Amino acid sequence: MNPLKTFFGTLGTSDTDVIQNAPESLYDIQINSLQNKPIDLNKFKDKKILFVNVASKCGFTPQYRELQALHEKYEGEVVLVGVPCNQFGKQEPGTSDEIQEFCQVNYGVDFLITEKLDVKGPHQHPLYAWLTKKALNGKKDSSVKWNFQKYLVDENGEFLDYFYSITKPMNSRITSYFN
Repeated sequence: MNPLKTFFGTLGTSDTDVIQNAPESLYDIQINSLQNKPIDLNKFKDKKILFVNVASKCGFTPQYRELQALHEKYEGEVVLVGVPCNQFGKQEPGTSDEIQEFCQVNYGVDFLITEKLDVKGPHQHPLYAWLTKKALNGKKDSSVKWNFQKYLVDENGEFLDYFYSITKPMNSRITSYFN
């Protein structure tokens, strides 16, 4: 049995439900691509994964350019996963097709982008529950403050760190984990 599923502590009811229904590991989390096809996170074992909640109408949207540069420079070492979210100022209102077109046309993005999902609140996706709850990731609690917050996981699916939106993708705080 997963020890995380038995953790209750001082968590609220919704947190307790999240813990009880928690996947065994990051690699067990189910998520779909922007094209609504399942993404098998197991394919990324032995690589770091950088998850970034993204939006097309945000002041931080130009970070797509650096995210693409990071993806190209460290492609063999890290998998970049953009996660569209419309929870911050309704800055990602587009459909899947509109998001895909926006990213490709404006920033040449060819890294993986997931379906649009909630990164906080009562409908928080299990991926972000894992990324933001110490009871699940074993390292840190956090909350997603805004679009383009970044979460880094190591080659074994272990949580490493998170970075607020103001930390640019090619900042040495992030790239120091590569090479």
